[in-house]
Amino acid sequence: MKSRSGDQPKAAAKPRSVAASKSKTISATCPKCGHVQEEPRGSYSTICKKCRSHFRLEEEAPKTSKVPKAPKPTIELRHISCFQCGTELEVPTAAESTMCKRCSSHVDLRDYQITQTVSKNFRTYGRLVVEENGYILNTDSLVGEAILKGRLIGKLVAHRSLEIYSTAAIKGSFNTGKLIIPAANTFRWPELLRIGGAEIGGELVANIQSSGTVVLKSTARLFGDVQAANLVVESGAVFVGSAKIGRPPSEETPAKATTTISPTKPARKTVRSAE
Repeated sequence: MKSRSGDQPKAAAKPRSVAASKSKTISATCPKCGHVQEEPRGSYSTICKKCRSHFRLEEEAPKTSKVPKAPKPTIELRHISCFQCGTELEVPTAAESTMCKRCSSHVDLRDYQITQTVSKNFRTYGRLVVEENGYILNTDSLVGEAILKGRLIGKLVAHRSLEIYSTAAIKGSFNTGKLIIPAANTFRWPELLRIGGAEIGGELVANIQSSGTVVLKSTARLFGDVQAANLVVESGAVFVGSAKIGRPPSEETPAKATTTISPTKPARKTVRSAE
């Protein structure tokens, strides 16, 4: 039979790829009877063609090697307070400055090293180091910690610690949370030292009033009276003076109020004789 002139022969149907069809399905095993059947990929549940029970499909995704995430570095923090309003702040240790979240004032956290003569008031929670050839005069400074090897005239408050060497010369007043006298160094102070605590490794000639702990290292030599909450004396230390250890009466627990009752005269009994 001849084909019509306008008709064109039909193209032969392409065979379906078996691999392509299988890639669109997954093998599902019935948990009840164990029958295995093909189901479309992405199906949530199906019905077993053998036992007609309904079960959920659990498609196992191809396992890929996951690169473990690097642990986040922990940032060390320190607690400070604003110089202006006193608000407690929490800042990273490596920070050089911050801003108060309450009054928006600038808070300096930098370290300063003095190697020449300066006249300046320092306000920083960092470290102030006065070298042997350094000289600070007419100052009213508030710092986190200080190391004095040179001269200072004025007022100095070191929150955390104050380390004093033999070459230091102070004219004025100072206060600190912890006074440190390194070994092989000597410091003399004619007035009463009112400090938070002390760690004496060298020689100190002064009277101490401490609200914390005074530690005398094995190389320490202390000449003066001590009034402190705690006193630690290592073997080999020399201590010449009197010591009063314990909390001052103002910080102790107040005693319970007692009521004094004056004794009353006993009542007289009248005894009548029998007639």
